[in-house]
Amino acid sequence: MGAAVAWDLLTDSAVETVGLVGRRKEALEQTKAWLKSPRVVLHSLDVANRDETRKLMTQYDVGVLTMPDRHTSYLVADSAVQAGLDIVDMLEEYHRRPDAYETENLVVPPGTKLDEYGDWLHETAAKNGVTFMDGIGFAPGLSNITVGEGIRKLDTVESAIARVGGIPSKEAAARHPLRYMITWAFWHVLREYMIKVNVRKNGKVVEVDATTDRERFLFDKLGRNEWLECAVTPGMPSFIFTRPELKEFAEKTVRWPTHWDSVDTLKECGLLDIEPAIYKGVEIVPRDFLLSRIEPRLRACPGETDVCVMYNTVVGTKNGVKTRISYHMWDEADTVHGISSMGRVTGFSAAIGAVFIGKGLIKEKGIVPPEDCIYGDLYPKFIQELEKRNIRVLETIETIG
Repeated sequence: MGAAVAWDLLTDSAVETVGLVGRRKEALEQTKAWLKSPRVVLHSLDVANRDETRKLMTQYDVGVLTMPDRHTSYLVADSAVQAGLDIVDMLEEYHRRPDAYETENLVVPPGTKLDEYGDWLHETAAKNGVTFMDGIGFAPGLSNITVGEGIRKLDTVESAIARVGGIPSKEAAARHPLRYMITWAFWHVLREYMIKVNVRKNGKVVEVDATTDRERFLFDKLGRNEWLECAVTPGMPSFIFTRPELKEFAEKTVRWPTHWDSVDTLKECGLLDIEPAIYKGVEIVPRDFLLSRIEPRLRACPGETDVCVMYNTVVGTKNGVKTRISYHMWDEADTVHGISSMGRVTGFSAAIGAVFIGKGLIKEKGIVPPEDCIYGDLYPKFIQELEKRNIRVLETIETIG
């Protein structure tokens, strides 16, 4: 994801320097060689070193967080709001209310409770004049922005359901277990399959198990005709806080048919558990063992590509008539430049958000989700930027009944 962000930023002549930060110098050098730009500067750094991280942050105008877990994401966010660096973070965590399940070693400051930490980050960012766009990528990110636009177009709103996901091409799916191919940190994906998720039902916030409330739907726009399935996962938690008027809200992850049935089997067999078990006198973590066996089988083979799918619906009334506004996207990998569809949709969205902040187009301070800072005149500008990158979002409006 970081490489995709950097690649996109370098296409903008207004971006003077792109700094790549990471612990592994070799990986940084490989990315720089791929980018082929003199504007790239490498910084070999462990973000756990807060003093050095804050010192580096003073050299830049905007930071893009592409961390794979909450431990590192929060470390960098904490450093940024204290250093006064504007940031965008593509992780699906809404930092005002950190997720309480499988926190991935998130470190809460001494004397601070988990539910208080996000408020402290928000208040510190606002005090230091920091814009912290939280959750900007595919989902959260593009999904938040489109659903937010749909809500604003209606007079009253009842429900908003986001259906988003990264899947292998249909041909590649047939060759992999779970009809899935890794486009994101897979241990993080499995976490999202196992935790509990807040959604809105009948106007109330309720907690449900991830991978429930499944839907089967036909994606028949943009020249496609494919049956897909989706299930509830964490991904756009900000809407629980920013759109309390919704009677129904959920974010669902899209997969090829049979994927969720296979996940059920893994759950039932205890293979996604993280509690250690004893096997022949040896303590093992079932999920860790599963990862060691299945990850190699889920990695893309030469020539295999991925797809990002979005089908979001917002239902309410317009001029007294019940109306549904839908947003559709089917994006494929860039085989010319070697960028996955997930890299394009997630990384490019984050890069656009960072540039909007750098150019002063976004002025909100503190923690702000995408739906509350990319709207009005900025919404069509954001969509136009995606279209320049051959990422097309189709909006349809229809009356119901």
